[in-house]
Amino acid sequence: MIDKNTFGSKTALFHTFGCKLNFAETSTVARLFASRGIQRVHEGDVPDYIVVNSCSVTEIADKKCRQAIRSFSRRYPEARIIVTGCYAQLKPEEVKGLPGVVIVAGTDRKLELADYLDRVLTEGDDADSTFVTPTKEIRKFSPSCSRGDRTRYFLKVQDGCDYYCSYCTIPMARGRSRSGSIDDIVAQAREVAAEGGREIVITGVNIGDFGKGTDEKFIDLCRRLDEVEGIDRYRISSIEPNLLTDELIEFVASSRRFMPHFHIPLQCGSDEVLRLMRRRYDTALFRGKVEHIRRVMPDAFIGVDLIVGARGETAELFEESRAFVESLPISRLHVFTYSERPGTRALEIDHEVSPEEKHRRTRIMLAISERKLKEFTERFVGTVRPVLVEHTRPDGTMAGFTDNYLRVNIAPRPELANTICGIRLTEMHPEGEESEGEVAE
Repeated sequence: MIDKNTFGSKTALFHTFGCKLNFAETSTVARLFASRGIQRVHEGDVPDYIVVNSCSVTEIADKKCRQAIRSFSRRYPEARIIVTGCYAQLKPEEVKGLPGVVIVAGTDRKLELADYLDRVLTEGDDADSTFVTPTKEIRKFSPSCSRGDRTRYFLKVQDGCDYYCSYCTIPMARGRSRSGSIDDIVAQAREVAAEGGREIVITGVNIGDFGKGTDEKFIDLCRRLDEVEGIDRYRISSIEPNLLTDELIEFVASSRRFMPHFHIPLQCGSDEVLRLMRRRYDTALFRGKVEHIRRVMPDAFIGVDLIVGARGETAELFEESRAFVESLPISRLHVFTYSERPGTRALEIDHEVSPEEKHRRTRIMLAISERKLKEFTERFVGTVRPVLVEHTRPDGTMAGFTDNYLRVNIAPRPELANTICGIRLTEMHPEGEESEGEVAE
């Protein structure tokens, strides 16, 4: 590796799109850059390198990535732009043609970006012709852990997906399911604790598939993480309903460190559409999981992903989905408007939903989500919940999340930053997104 002092005072700007997993990976890339002496750019400075970690979950995501790259090229014409992530993996030639882009690295090549910097030093401007072609078969698991903007860390435990749902390009972008080892992941959690981290969000593409091909399972990982001293909170990011076992639900209910907070992708409340989507469960299984959580953790936050306007979703099937969602005792919906993705099997489905109808259905589901979130939040006004208080924000305000993922604003008390304290929820904002609170003395 090139000595880090050779780069002098070079800086890099990092811009991340998409999931928590991408943010964790960007943090790892930034640390690798720092090991070469290239630090994050300060506010108002001009970067020498710009790293865009892209997303390609929808056509809108692709568009946002393109817009950002063009904007960076105009704003910083002398900077070298490096693009990685799912968009780079799926459409490398398209990305290569964008202004200012000197290197394209797919999801499998993110950790090689620091090696590119070594080539820049040894080859000079000739290195700009380097084009890291994404491999078609992604096999290696690359660990990553990042500190969020506030108090929590994001720990990547798994990558890739073997499910091949009809609407999704993630298996093409991320490759087959693969994981780290429990021992290595626990070691990373201990490092977080040593740095003063209090909360870890467990991330991956399909985390319930952790350990596939080995004798390790996700529940085993959770049990080991639960023993790490110094970490007060874990949150499980999105987990497939068919992989959300009753054993795992019971474990979270009895754990002191795993928070009562679940994020479960439903995608549609119609069994016929779920079949067309090639999902691995039906609405009966999904309802059973939600009701089990609610029985053993009445205060748990349950977020649900939903795709609206997918191919095959007729007016009657949308009504089935709407009625099913209405009937679920959940806390919030994360609503996504269906987007056509090249190379997916969904394109073979005949019935298409018009853009106008997609937007109408999206508005209906968003209204349901807003009402459910408000109803859930209202239950806790006047109660005291444990809140992990975040560091003071630039505008001087302070906030944090309860154990069951309610965001609460409090009067500035800098001494409380990165501590857990009892906060009484005093008032809910009209939309239910946030609450006001006061320290319960």
